[in-house]
Amino acid sequence: MSLAIEAEGLVKRFGETAALNGVDLAAPAGKVVGVLGPNGAGKTTTVRILATLLRPDAGRAMVGGYDVTGDPHRVRSLIGLTGQYASVDEDLSGTENLMLLGRLLDLSRAGAKARAVRLLEQFELTEAAGRAVKTYSGGMRRRLDLAASLVSRPQVLFLDEPTTGLDPHARNEVWQMVRRLVADGVTVLLTTQYLDEADNLADSIVVIDHGRVVAEGRADELKRRIGGQTIQVRPNSAADMDAVARIVADLTGMIPARDDDVGLITAPVSDPVLLSAVVRRMDTAGIVVDELALRLPSLDDVFLALTGKPVAEVAE
Repeated sequence: MSLAIEAEGLVKRFGETAALNGVDLAAPAGKVVGVLGPNGAGKTTTVRILATLLRPDAGRAMVGGYDVTGDPHRVRSLIGLTGQYASVDEDLSGTENLMLLGRLLDLSRAGAKARAVRLLEQFELTEAAGRAVKTYSGGMRRRLDLAASLVSRPQVLFLDEPTTGLDPHARNEVWQMVRRLVADGVTVLLTTQYLDEADNLADSIVVIDHGRVVAEGRADELKRRIGGQTIQVRPNSAADMDAVARIVADLTGMIPARDDDVGLITAPVSDPVLLSAVVRRMDTAGIVVDELALRLPSLDDVFLALTGKPVAEVAE
C-alpha cells in the first residue's frame, strides 16, 4: 500500500505546553483520512507540521515521499491547504482570485486563465466567476477556497475544518467536491469536529486527544470497539410510551432512556435476538410502532468514550 502521508512520533511544544506528544499517522494515496479530537487536541498543529508551516521538535514526517523538514520545497509543490476560514480576497472576483494564484505559481497569463476557468467550472462557480467574492454565499466561498487550493494540482490536500460555520446544504456541497477530488486520485487529510462529516467522507479515522493518538481505524471498527448496540423504539401513539418503556426494561434489564418530545425509547442491548422478543411483546400488547431499530454506537458515542467529552461540549 502506497502512503501519501506518513508521520512517526511527532512532538511539538509551545513553552510548557505539549501540543503533540508522539503522534503517528498514515494516509494511503487516494484516500480520505479523518482526524478527530477536542479543541486543543493537536489536530491543527499536526496539519501545520505536515504542510511545512511548523517544524516538529521531534519525530519525522513524509509527504509524497519527501521529508517535511529536510525537503520542504518539494513537499509544498505537492500539497494544497484549506483552513477553517476563506483565504481568498473578497474584493476580487472568483476568476481574479484564481488567476492571481496561478500567476504566483509561475503560470503564464493564458495558463492561469485556463486553470481558473477549469476550476470554476469544476466547482460549479462559472455563473459567479465575474462577481466579487464578497457577494458569494458561505458555501460558494468555501468552494472557491477549495478551488484555490487546487490551482497547483496538488497530490495531497489538507482540509482543516473546512465546513466550520456552514449550513447543512453548503456542507453537502463541499462534501460532493471532496468526493470528486478523491475520485480523481487526490489524497485528503481532513480535520473536523463534525462527526457525521468524518462518517460520510473518511476511509479511516484517527482520534487525537492531549497530543496523542488514542484510536484509529475505519468508522465501523471504532464503533464496534466500544462495544454494544442500542435498541430504538418509537411508538405510533404517545400514550404507549410507558408500556413500551416497561417492555424494553423487562427484556434488556436496563432502565431505558426516553425522549417524550420526539417519542423515542432507547436502551443498550447485549444480544441482538432481543429485537425479535421486543417485537413479539409489543405485538401481543397491540402496540403499533413507527420506528424499531437496532444500531451500532455512533461516532458521537465513540468520541465520548475515547475523549470523555461530548461533541456538543467540544464544539462550543
